[in-house]
Amino acid sequence: MTLTVGVLGYRFMGKAHANALARLPMFFPDAPDVVRGVLIGRDESALRAAADRLGFERTATDWREVVGEVDAFYNLGPNHVHAEPSIAALEAATPVLCEKPLANDLDGAERMAAAAADAEVPTAAAFNYRFVPALRYAKNLIEDGELGEIRHFRGRYLQDWLADPEAPWSWRNDEELAGSGALGDLGAHTVDLARFLVGDVERVSGHLRTFVDERPVEDEDAGPDETRSVTVDDAYSAQAELDGGAMATFEASRVAEGHKNDHTVEVHGSEGSLRFSLERLNELEVLRDGARGYETILITDAEDPYLDHWWPPGHVLGWEHTFVHENYAFLSAVASAASGTSRSDEAADAYRPNFADGLAVQRTLAAIEESHERGEWVDVDAGR
Repeated sequence: MTLTVGVLGYRFMGKAHANALARLPMFFPDAPDVVRGVLIGRDESALRAAADRLGFERTATDWREVVGEVDAFYNLGPNHVHAEPSIAALEAATPVLCEKPLANDLDGAERMAAAAADAEVPTAAAFNYRFVPALRYAKNLIEDGELGEIRHFRGRYLQDWLADPEAPWSWRNDEELAGSGALGDLGAHTVDLARFLVGDVERVSGHLRTFVDERPVEDEDAGPDETRSVTVDDAYSAQAELDGGAMATFEASRVAEGHKNDHTVEVHGSEGSLRFSLERLNELEVLRDGARGYETILITDAEDPYLDHWWPPGHVLGWEHTFVHENYAFLSAVASAASGTSRSDEAADAYRPNFADGLAVQRTLAAIEESHERGEWVDVDAGR
């Protein structure tokens, strides 16, 4: 079976997913054949150049002409354009992979998840860190009871690309376009990993802060001193209670000097602990019951998750490989559903994290914002 993929967006995430699609047949021979069919964007000149560079057969400037004609639709656009194109694709029974967070607000995420449930086709909320081999290894340890009863989850995601107050304004600084700042951009990943490794978020107490209220505009039509207001958070922190009673802390910042892409996770149980850092993504630190300190495990052996597809032991993987794993899992689910080897009610749950998972994260983000506004703990109600 050959799957034709249509992709909306050709910048950062467009490159990441196009690279993954190109690598699939080299390293995952059992993956379905994939054609990079059509690349979608607004700027025709830039779009044509991107399509040539990223290996797409053709371009389109209107997603409406594409979503019903491809075998899978990738929505990699800004957060405010996640809902409408994704829902249209699902109404055409086209499987959808959508970048995180699922939408720029809770209403959009709820509509997307409802459309996915009605369509009964595979969907993907693109939380690629679930596909880091070390984090898969960590999940196996937790599920096998190696850490005992889980008591604490700690997650922080720190970057510094907005630490300079002269860093230019972008759509990520606008509430209408992005929904939130560090909370949705970075915190969504941390919340998803908490759900993946430990359990659902039950209630939260959050705090958000904006440090730079306006930023310069870099636009050929803008004046030399023109600025725009920043209407999202630069940083957030939250306390949380997870399913089963585990305590959690979440933190993210885009103004943390000295941190480029520092996503760290710790899980502490009654019989052991583990630590992971995205900046050392081939390693997992594990403390077992009775040990005096952490053991650093290099996750590169053939029996480790996904590693039989890559290099000999000790040859490390990189950030971009997580997208290969993600695309392999999603497109395999799409091919299985299309071939009729899975029932329609199974197809919608054939890939995780799906739109239901994306909605669960969005509900937590919304509860953190509500908690900040109200100054009190807020329950993360599945029916919010």
